[in-house]
Amino acid sequence: MTDAYDGPILEIDRLSISFFTRLREIPAVMDFSVKVMPGEAVGLVGESGCGKSTVALGVMQDLGKNGRIVGGSIKFKGRDLGEMSAEELRSVRGSEIAMIYQEPMASLNPAMKIGRQLMEVPIIHKGVSEQEAYDRALQVVTDVKLPDPKRILDSYPHQLSGGQQQRIVIAMALMAEPSLLILDEPTTALDVTVEAAVVELVKELGAKYGTSMLFISHNLGLVLETCDRICVMYSGEAVERGSIADVFDEMQHPYTQALFRSIPLPGADKTARPLVAIPGNFPLPHERPPGCNFGPRCDYFEAGRCDAQDIPMFDVPGNERHATRCLKFAEIDWAASLEGVEVKEKPEPGKVVLKMDNLKKYYEVAANALFGGAGAKKVVKANETLSFEARESETLAIVGESGCGKSTFAKVLMGLETATDGAILLDGRNIESTPIEARDTRTIADVQMVFQNPFDTLNPSMTVGRQIMRALEIFGVGNSDAERRERMLELLDLVKLPRAFADRMPRQLSGGQKQRVGIARAFAGAARIVVADEPVSALDVSVQAAVTDLLMEIQREQKTTLLFISHDLSIVRYLSDRVMVMYLGHVVELGTTDQVFAPPYHPYTEALLSAVPIADTKVQKQHIVLEGDIPSAMNPPPGCPFQTRCRWKSKVAGGLCEKEVPPVRHLADGHQVKCHLPDAELANMEPVIKIAAE
Repeated sequence: MTDAYDGPILEIDRLSISFFTRLREIPAVMDFSVKVMPGEAVGLVGESGCGKSTVALGVMQDLGKNGRIVGGSIKFKGRDLGEMSAEELRSVRGSEIAMIYQEPMASLNPAMKIGRQLMEVPIIHKGVSEQEAYDRALQVVTDVKLPDPKRILDSYPHQLSGGQQQRIVIAMALMAEPSLLILDEPTTALDVTVEAAVVELVKELGAKYGTSMLFISHNLGLVLETCDRICVMYSGEAVERGSIADVFDEMQHPYTQALFRSIPLPGADKTARPLVAIPGNFPLPHERPPGCNFGPRCDYFEAGRCDAQDIPMFDVPGNERHATRCLKFAEIDWAASLEGVEVKEKPEPGKVVLKMDNLKKYYEVAANALFGGAGAKKVVKANETLSFEARESETLAIVGESGCGKSTFAKVLMGLETATDGAILLDGRNIESTPIEARDTRTIADVQMVFQNPFDTLNPSMTVGRQIMRALEIFGVGNSDAERRERMLELLDLVKLPRAFADRMPRQLSGGQKQRVGIARAFAGAARIVVADEPVSALDVSVQAAVTDLLMEIQREQKTTLLFISHDLSIVRYLSDRVMVMYLGHVVELGTTDQVFAPPYHPYTEALLSAVPIADTKVQKQHIVLEGDIPSAMNPPPGCPFQTRCRWKSKVAGGLCEKEVPPVRHLADGHQVKCHLPDAELANMEPVIKIAAE
């Protein structure tokens, strides 16, 4: 265990870090201070590029050859890390301070069994015997709740799912019982149910081992659920520090307030209470404004005062250890409601544009010797009897974990795959068996897609304008290049990008700007249906609000049907009219947003709702952590696909869940679930999310 050190485990004092290029010094972190006390978890939040990871790399003394600490100090248990020799640092890193990175595979050796990789840690750092190291590895793998620990130790990394790999990385960090654990966005790539389990695990292990934590995230809900204190960063500086309750309920910095206004908390509504995106853009490190970095985007900015000098951190009176970097914090009315938020008209859904009837999509996979002989074939049932309708101007959200069949269904709709069985009707025309190369121009223009990762969908060697014009050419819009150029500029106006961007290359755009180009391209041919596949999950919180708002606005103008694929239920609740919940190829629940978010729900929907972190201290959630991963579609469980993870299974008589796929039941007007639970049990379901009275 850690020795009895009672001062701060980590004390960062007025830290400044710069990176040096041939041309100039680029300040990445300025005047940054934070303390982590023994056993405390501190959350570091802010948008991409604000310097969170740079702080973590500073603590690890791993800034590469261009990075240097140019001011201030980082002390670990009272010793200055910057003054340690390479030898001393080596003894601290890994054994006393451990770091968990965002991408688990970057921390695992693909050619080495998991057990060997875990055993290396105590053998190198603590000098223990092979047997002792193996016992310790077995213990830690059991601690991180992995099934069949002996088999896991004998596996290679590629044989584990993403969530399992991340648990192994956490186990590896805990092998040496460090005093400080730094977590850099450890759950970004994971499903929300897996994320909930990993976060639960980190909290439990922190308590068990008495580890202090620095938790880096851009997800405020996650920080609320894992941390005791929070530090908000903007453009290289800490702008607010305090306990979770202080910062969430009594925020004292305009940037913190703007962040909260841009995330969909319960109660936000796309028509009555829309999100408010932060105006303007994040400043580049060498173009920061004078005075307050947030000044150009701040509602309370005062020229001649806020931009006159560097602004220090001020203590907020009455709150211990609550500080803000705002000159006017004592003058601002933080409780005032937003002025001039435009209330939008709710569009009425029109006629049915898309109808799916018993759609099935199976893949045949050549089974190898493992599955019974060389010639045997296995069938993967990616989609099982999907049936639903989507109307004009309607947003239908499709939610579920990875592997539930969401993207397969999108591929069949787009014509990238053809259906095995069933029908897809687009404006009354059957398109389920027409591959994309055989579709006519109108059908291609009618069904468009906005992808999850804006970086992969643009051609890096073509200007933004040219890419949109190419789409217009393919859709047969405009008779000449001049006409198409004019339409392209109008599309840039539509997605709120400056017309000058037409001549820029994709590498000159930020992630949010690239996603806007993707949206402009999807709407170029007056699409009837746009499939948005996790369109905001790769973007920062403040950019998410702007992009979501943009999608809604274009949809209102063009009466487009939006199929919104997501695992973020907060955003789904905010912008969808109806929700379809998928699990292992089946639609397990379908209804209006209000129906799906209030009991009775399918047991899987209930677990999904419980897993979503909500950045609101007034929210009380029922706590349901799903055990295990989604079973493979290659050998799904018998009976109900969800029965292996369902906490309600014992309420159904006669083992029915394990024998039969449940029938579709209609609960109320348009609300259906696939579940064997008796009506009385469904009626008794408690709401998962409750908001405490003021």
